[in-house]
Amino acid sequence: MQRREFSRSLLAAGATTAMGATAALTLTPAHAQLAGLKEGTDFVRLGRPAPVDSPAGKIEVLEFFAYTCIHCYNFEPLFTDWMKKSPANVVVRRTPVAFNDAFVPLQRLYYALEAMGQVEAMHEKVFRAIHVDKQRLNSSEAITTWVANQGVDREKFVGFFNSFAVAGKSRRATQLQDAYQVEGTPSLGVGGRYYVTGQGPRTLVVANALIADLRKA
Repeated sequence: MQRREFSRSLLAAGATTAMGATAALTLTPAHAQLAGLKEGTDFVRLGRPAPVDSPAGKIEVLEFFAYTCIHCYNFEPLFTDWMKKSPANVVVRRTPVAFNDAFVPLQRLYYALEAMGQVEAMHEKVFRAIHVDKQRLNSSEAITTWVANQGVDREKFVGFFNSFAVAGKSRRATQLQDAYQVEGTPSLGVGGRYYVTGQGPRTLVVANALIADLRKA
């Protein structure tokens, strides 16, 4: 979903069934290099490299997403499966976007869950709450109530949600979003050099090709 569409209707995403089939994907770099990729169509090479937070020798891949984006909800099963199969020298991070201030509560939700070690248990539940159950998680109060109803300790969650650490991670996410010039979600930032838009299996094929290119470099 594009930035301008988010601005018009932040929580208007409709319900849909998440894409679950990944068997047809062939995500090896060797195959991806044969895919006939075109710069400017399949990916964008950044004019100025974006900062990376991974150590030397690691290739950083960022997934830019928003919980309110129906396309992100559909893409998430594919991306999660790909992430689990990524090579040891690839560091994958989810990066919640904030196209305006209305996004910040959900941005903080993600980083609070991450700090509590609850992303694996709760990430998909947040998507389903918004897109299937039609929960309006658009404020800190609504988010806290919903999280507590899922069995997460309310007091601990509020502490992390309002912490300087989570606020700092949210600011960093927005800085990275701007450095990659993100205009829509879901999208990927690869190695501080490439930006990939898209919603389906080809997005991950392109990412593998770019990772292979960075390995050679």
